[in-house]
Amino acid sequence: MLRSSSRFLRGCVSAAVAGAVLAGCGTSPDDAARGEAGPAARTEVTVEPIKAETRLTDTKGVKISLDEEPERIVCLFALCDDILTELGIVPAATNSAVLAHPGFLGEKKAEEADVIPGGFIAPEVEAILSHKPDLVIGLGDTHGKLAPALKGATTFWAMQPETWEDSVGYLRDTAALTGRTAEGEKAEKTFRARLAEAEKTPSDKTALIIYGSDENFGVATPESDVAASLFPKIAEYPWKSRGVEGSYSLEEILARDVDVLFVETMSFGDADGKLSEKLAKNPLWSKIPAVRNGDVHEVNSEVWAKGRGTRSLGIVLDEATAALR
Repeated sequence: MLRSSSRFLRGCVSAAVAGAVLAGCGTSPDDAARGEAGPAARTEVTVEPIKAETRLTDTKGVKISLDEEPERIVCLFALCDDILTELGIVPAATNSAVLAHPGFLGEKKAEEADVIPGGFIAPEVEAILSHKPDLVIGLGDTHGKLAPALKGATTFWAMQPETWEDSVGYLRDTAALTGRTAEGEKAEKTFRARLAEAEKTPSDKTALIIYGSDENFGVATPESDVAASLFPKIAEYPWKSRGVEGSYSLEEILARDVDVLFVETMSFGDADGKLSEKLAKNPLWSKIPAVRNGDVHEVNSEVWAKGRGTRSLGIVLDEATAALR
């Protein structure tokens, strides 16, 4: 599997498939053709004021209550790091590598944030609490199980982003809780303006985002993948989710005549090498137009797959629109 039962990064699990079938999340071509949406609504660039408050109901209906503005925040997934970077805050600790990206803090400044041992799936509770956090932010379906162990010692906030609108909502909520309202409004406005500008001249090329570590990989779909949720606004993106049981065969992907292919190589255990290089061993892979024409782009998975926030998505927009010209 490419994803754990907790929907690790995507909200879908790639089933192992033999021969010339590529696993992923989506519908069959007929289903997709029947279900394709019309042009996406234009992005609103107006930003509502953010009010500082220590008690709120977040963008997904979760109630958060703090005694005061949090100063020491521990991040258990990269959206948290993304949001804090936008607000000018360095987390007390993290288990994400996204902060080292030059579009974030860079390698040297990222060292200011300690690393939580245990990895993404099982961060160590003792290590989290050793930083005396005022707030711990995690991915709900992965880190929600930690809530009982953290109760009484700190506040745990479970986020569950699925679209870029969710990420913007979490940015606003965090800005309110931390009192960084001006920073939050600026970050939201900057992102909305970039997205609105990109969607003025959408590409007529068909795009596809895939992710994984070997020939069994997934297709990122707008319903459950934050980066993919941008693509209907900037390109032809006919990939629809049908849940964990959905899959695309290589023949189905070929039928879509993909012009530009974005590849997120994920690392699992001893896995190494680029996903696109591994797939090149499959003779059917070379028949995809994007592959045939040299329009396959290996992208930074820390940003594209894991970042999910407005800073990451700004980078995704820049890289995607450049490739789709």
